[in-house]
Amino acid sequence: MIDLRSDTVTRPSAGMLAAMTSAPLGDDVYGEDPTANQLEETVAGLLGHEAGLFTVTGSLANLLGVRALVPRGGELLCEASAHVVRAELGAHAAVNGITTRTWIGPTDLTQVEALIAPDLGPYFVTTSAVSVENTHNFGGGAIQRGYDALADELESRSIPLHLDGARLWNAAVATGRTPASYAGRAAAASVCLSKGLGAPVGSVLVGSTELIREARVWRKRLGAGWRQAGVLAAAGLYALEHNIDRLAEDHANARLIAEALADAAPGSVKPDQVDTNIVVADLAATGKSVPEVVAAARTKGVLVSGIGATQLRVVTHLDASTADCRTAANLLARLLTT
Repeated sequence: MIDLRSDTVTRPSAGMLAAMTSAPLGDDVYGEDPTANQLEETVAGLLGHEAGLFTVTGSLANLLGVRALVPRGGELLCEASAHVVRAELGAHAAVNGITTRTWIGPTDLTQVEALIAPDLGPYFVTTSAVSVENTHNFGGGAIQRGYDALADELESRSIPLHLDGARLWNAAVATGRTPASYAGRAAAASVCLSKGLGAPVGSVLVGSTELIREARVWRKRLGAGWRQAGVLAAAGLYALEHNIDRLAEDHANARLIAEALADAAPGSVKPDQVDTNIVVADLAATGKSVPEVVAAARTKGVLVSGIGATQLRVVTHLDASTADCRTAANLLARLLTT
């Protein structure tokens, strides 16, 4: 099967497995796992922050980061289809006890400014932080081009920025910017190691020494402390060393797929707007049912996913070669035209 449902389906390479089996280990709850400590220090340095915390998922990293910035009963602003409000099962409300309001579409300073609620006393909720997802998963892997203007405005208002950078590595490779030029603008930022970078498990939350110290307490409080975490941290270190620059291949393969779909179903996707490794095609005008296309593709050996009533999502990654992606593109194009 050619699995293009997500970049989370990647498997560790032989080199990564070797790094995992040879990693020096200790008890991370005691702070004694040298490999986990090295990963946290390395990612914090790459992202321009003082400290980092290795977590089992990006959702947990986001939960801890937002909790550090928004008090119970406080408000977080984010885009309407951001991962923190669409795909984390209401955790920020259920666990952190916060409220959210949203804007729609790419990060736009005018929209966000209209939502920011000042402190008016004990009458209305106050905006405590703003979260931006970069790249934006359900936005088709889009790079947030209004990010810096928003960061400048929030800094002038002393409102902290949370960055959900699950695929920040993709944004950095696509733009030629350093990851720190994005993450350094945020008070708390998370990055994933198990998507495009190919590690089996894990994300890292970065922030100030104090923020990470408290996040470590809350990680344990939520039952997510772990012991010899260096086995997984070693995979993350290997991924950082070997798998960042090659993300450009995934971006090129996504563009290849987007062009095939655009040719088969004009208007379903705009290839020049496919920034990174995610292609979201709208099948509304084709008359094709997303579940039917997904099912038909599966029978032919290609796995893709539906993320809405008319939206088909295809995600490229290091386990899908250019030949694989071309095969998948040709198959999907046929399914949309027959």
